[in-house]
Amino acid sequence: MKPRCREIEKEYPWFISEYFEHGVDTKAFEKHHVKDTTLPTFVFLDKNDNEIMRKHGEVSKKDFIKIILENKDK
Repeated sequence: MKPRCREIEKEYPWFISEYFEHGVDTKAFEKHHVKDTTLPTFVFLDKNDNEIMRKHGEVSKKDFIKIILENKDK
C-alpha cells in the first residue's frame, strides 16, 4: 500500500500521510487504537487530528482518492 499512497501524495500534494510500522511505532498504534490483527489500517484525520474514518485492509487507489477528496476541507 505504501507505493499506492506515495502515488496519491504526488498527485495531491496537499494530502499529508504518515506511515507507522507494527512493532516499531507502538505509541502511534496505541494513540489510534490500532490492533495488529487489523493491518494495514488507515486512520483518516481532520486538520484538528480528529478521526474522520478508518479503513482496514487493502484500499483501491480510486476509493482512497474518493475518501481524501470528500474530506479535503475537514
